[in-house]
Amino acid sequence: MRPRIEFLDQQLLERIVSEARDLLCNLGIEIHNNGILELLSDHGARVESNTMRVFYTQELIDRSLETAPSGFHLYDVAGKPAVDLSGFNVQFTPGSAAIHILDHDSTESRTPTSADYVRYTRLVSGLDHLASQSTAFIPGDVHEKISDSYRLFLSLLHCPKPVVTGAFTVEAFEVMKDLLVAVRGSEAELAAKPLAMFSCCPTSPLKWSDVTSQNLVDCARHSIPVEIISMPMSGFIAPVTLVGTLVQHTVETLSGLIISQLVNPGTPVLYGGSPAYFDVRYETTPMGAPETQMIDCAYNEIGKYLGIPTQAYIGLSDSKLLDTQAGLESSMGATLAALAGINNISGPGMMDFESCYSHEKLVIDNEICGMTLRLTRGIEEREDFPARPRFEELLREQHLLISDHTMRYLDQEVAYPGPVIDRANRARWQEEGKRTMGQRAHQIVEQTVAAHEPVSHAGDVRKELIQRMRAEAATYGMDRLPEID
Repeated sequence: MRPRIEFLDQQLLERIVSEARDLLCNLGIEIHNNGILELLSDHGARVESNTMRVFYTQELIDRSLETAPSGFHLYDVAGKPAVDLSGFNVQFTPGSAAIHILDHDSTESRTPTSADYVRYTRLVSGLDHLASQSTAFIPGDVHEKISDSYRLFLSLLHCPKPVVTGAFTVEAFEVMKDLLVAVRGSEAELAAKPLAMFSCCPTSPLKWSDVTSQNLVDCARHSIPVEIISMPMSGFIAPVTLVGTLVQHTVETLSGLIISQLVNPGTPVLYGGSPAYFDVRYETTPMGAPETQMIDCAYNEIGKYLGIPTQAYIGLSDSKLLDTQAGLESSMGATLAALAGINNISGPGMMDFESCYSHEKLVIDNEICGMTLRLTRGIEEREDFPARPRFEELLREQHLLISDHTMRYLDQEVAYPGPVIDRANRARWQEEGKRTMGQRAHQIVEQTVAAHEPVSHAGDVRKELIQRMRAEAATYGMDRLPEID
């Protein structure tokens, strides 16, 4: 039996969805994109052009829920299935998009570089419990206008895993789409075997900007999967109650899902988000708070009720250092998310309110992911009945270390962590240097990066990626890209 956790009873869940549908139809949502306003009007929505407010219809909501897929796959660079986003399947992805990186030697946060990003791609390639990569942080040594496409470029160049990414400008999308097509070979093949998923974010409360709504439209036109990332803040730009926040989240997410399905019925969509409660004491949005994690798990239940696969920014920390708080918040969130069945869990490697990334934390979080994935497998009978023969053998031999039953099921029952987790006795720990978790994690970073094998791209794909990126950089006055081996 797969263990599960739920926060909403059926009656409350249905009332939240009902209230959200009412708000969509009778209060409406602002959309600052004339093309989308025209699209919605053509399909029966009422549009107030002077306020850019759209009033959806119940028929539009129902039709879009019918065409949105109940699940989909992402594929790696070689075109092999890598991520199954359906049912209660759980996958972990590093968080994004940080503007700082935690330097291991100084323990200070600093601006990331391209070299840091390449190390990240090589590291995530070797971490088994991370099914995909993300464009995790923003290198500060390139022009800001190419930061979106440049991160995707480095990810495709150095890591075979599918990418969770996003564009902060309308112009960047076309470049990023072309990079993905270069790897796949054609737009048709990219649609058939998605290599990346884009985050598209409404603006709380109840609004879509021109840029993010256009990104949503562009992804749908090319059948590129999207995760709709609604970000209400309880008690600030959302009701202070968790239920009220869930109503707002549902409105904002459904509004985007409807746009995607009108542009291209069947566009793969994740019912996602990055909500938080607002801590009035510090004026912050704690991602490691239990209230934030409860909102994430609860809207996952709503997404599954609506028949849509889910995503959440959860399993990360607000700590500024690699300390007990970082482990406490990350492990609590990852465990809740996995037991709730969130399909794409975004968070490993992230800290400081999603603004800072750490290579060493990613290694530790990878182990947290492995432990939570073991939890989702639950407990099952493995030739345990009748029990008497097993216990007769135990009494006869006084141990079961090498019994056939042990040899047959040991690997299925036990998920052994990597060396970053200390399970040695004190004497052995002392003998091996009394290293801290941070020191062990740093050693694994170095070993994994050093052992990285270059991604095998077909034909001239590598050359084409580099040429396209150089051309885009030259558009913004960069005569060369940063030196990365």
